[in-house]
Amino acid sequence: MIVRRVLNLAAAVAAVAAAAGVCVVAASYAVFALARVWLGPAGAAAVVAAIFALIAVIVAAVAVRAASPKPPPKGEESQVDKLIGMAKERPFAAMAAAAVAAAAVITVSIRNPGALTTILSAFVAGNAARPRK
Repeated sequence: MIVRRVLNLAAAVAAVAAAAGVCVVAASYAVFALARVWLGPAGAAAVVAAIFALIAVIVAAVAVRAASPKPPPKGEESQVDKLIGMAKERPFAAMAAAAVAAAAVITVSIRNPGALTTILSAFVAGNAARPRK
């Protein structure tokens, strides 16, 4: 049941990506056809490239702004920061630990999906019950 949901989600993401690709191609052709009237084929191709390069720069700027981390409070390093630091120091050990964790999650979810749900709900409830500082 979990695998079916993951596959349905992957299919939905692929369909959205394909639709976005079709829209980009159609929009670029429309811009090319419009610009070709005044600028010729080479000029129209340059206009299309410039417009979509500008769109890519805007999307990248928005993504960088949204993904920029907020600085943690001074004097305290979170557990995630510690784990990231350890992974940077020992990347092969981090990859091995991630592979073992992935294998454990797959094994548990195949053998007993209810256990995975219980573990996840306990993890989420544990974070929610923690007092804020």
